[in-house]
Amino acid sequence: MSITLRLHQTSFSAYKKENMNKMLHLIEESDAYIDVFPEYSMGIPPTGLDKKFVYKNAETIDGQFIHRMIEKTVERGSAIVFSAYLQEDGKVYNAAILAEKGKIKTVYRKIHLFDAFGYYESEVFTWGRELAIADLKGFKIGLAVCFDLRFPELFRIMAQRGVNLFIVPSAWYKGKHKISQWQALTLARSHENNSYLIAVGQTRPFFIGHSMATSPLGYVIKEVEEEQTSFTVNLEYQAIEESIRLLPIMTLSKPLLYKRYYQQ
Repeated sequence: MSITLRLHQTSFSAYKKENMNKMLHLIEESDAYIDVFPEYSMGIPPTGLDKKFVYKNAETIDGQFIHRMIEKTVERGSAIVFSAYLQEDGKVYNAAILAEKGKIKTVYRKIHLFDAFGYYESEVFTWGRELAIADLKGFKIGLAVCFDLRFPELFRIMAQRGVNLFIVPSAWYKGKHKISQWQALTLARSHENNSYLIAVGQTRPFFIGHSMATSPLGYVIKEVEEEQTSFTVNLEYQAIEESIRLLPIMTLSKPLLYKRYYQQ
């Protein structure tokens, strides 16, 4: 059993329709079952993300941008993971959406907002409160977004619920040691949970790129640098089983013991 994913490392402009058309074109050229796009897919202005821009471009779940991305999966008989500024009840979430053949499988509203390195994402978005997990092609997929990578407990609790493929749309800001941090975190979240991890990032001018696929045994399957590019990876379920056989993390973990200390 296997699954193919195409990782689209790209940059987005300030124009939502332009970004939508760019994504649709990339999907047309895809050779994979799941197309994965970076965080902030709806766009980012030249001066950086701000609340005015996000609220202007935010959509409800049946908005044009979101609908068109999902509609494309009907045309191709495929699946997609993309991000959106999702408007709900007067709030806006930094969301990741997984859809397959025209149906939304799950929606993730980013839990850990990026209030670090001088950025304050919480001034723009409302933070989410729910996990996003879905079954697809024999894999159990869990969604996260960018800064979530710094919070291992999110990935561990998804793994405890059977997730073996994490998909993480990202826009990892440039800065000192940021590439090393990105590489270390993606590998750790994958290996420590016997899971594959797909992390797809935006690139220049704001972000590092370095989209990558990592294996349950803690090595990089493929990583690119800063260029705009797309690449396909094929993930074999057998590698997950082999990882668990060699390193039975979930069996050896002691969640009830840890919970006791959390409560103190």
